[in-house]
Amino acid sequence: MKIATFNVNGINGRLPVLLDWLAEAEPDVVCLQELKASGDKFPKTALRDAGYGAVWLGQKSWNGVAILARGVDPIETRRGLPGDEDDTQSRYIEAAVSGVLVGCLYAPNGNPAPGPKFDYKLRWFGRLQQHAAELLTHNIPVVLAGDYNVIPTELDVYKPERWQDDALFRPEVRLALHELVGQGWTDAIRALHPDERVYTFWDYLRNAWGRNAGLRLDHLLLSPAIAGQLTAAGVDREVRGREKASDHAPAWIEVSV
Repeated sequence: MKIATFNVNGINGRLPVLLDWLAEAEPDVVCLQELKASGDKFPKTALRDAGYGAVWLGQKSWNGVAILARGVDPIETRRGLPGDEDDTQSRYIEAAVSGVLVGCLYAPNGNPAPGPKFDYKLRWFGRLQQHAAELLTHNIPVVLAGDYNVIPTELDVYKPERWQDDALFRPEVRLALHELVGQGWTDAIRALHPDERVYTFWDYLRNAWGRNAGLRLDHLLLSPAIAGQLTAAGVDREVRGREKASDHAPAWIEVSV
């Protein structure tokens, strides 16, 4: 089974890029983030024509998450993280696909830090930690995939010294991700590429793509029940260089299930 995550940065504006990549890569499951579309504007017909069923949680102008499944309809199990009934931001959706529970997440950016947006980011990660811990108690195959908006280590950023005060790299958020993984999750890409500089995001500014001035923000975490079945992981980085591309590239894993 091939499972991918892709921050599309506006699903309707970049639909041709998404559809081309789906046809080429043929992932079985795809977690999408930053749809920037309300629920009624989600392109379900185009995706269905491409062979994918979908569940989605849209939001006008920003945020939004979706899970696609090739040849089947995902079985939705959750919309939104528990722990804050007043949180209206569309950042988490969960579904079962072919025996695997998939959580698709789009963590807050958190800038400027410090400030209210950064405080919200830390609270959101606390809720994610709590929910992830609950998922582990069921001893089932789970993949938490998405744009975590966290640079885990200095190996995951082109010039660490330039990011010290950014909400993507501040010690508090790196610790939050470290604590999450420490529950027993496996960072799939880093597990198979322990020493490589692997990036999933390149800014539109300052020729970041051309200079390979990237960041690793998109992660796939595996529960112990599926981590041992990991066979491959990578990033389809060439997608970032296409016309009207997202500033993220798809990251993916393959598991033998």
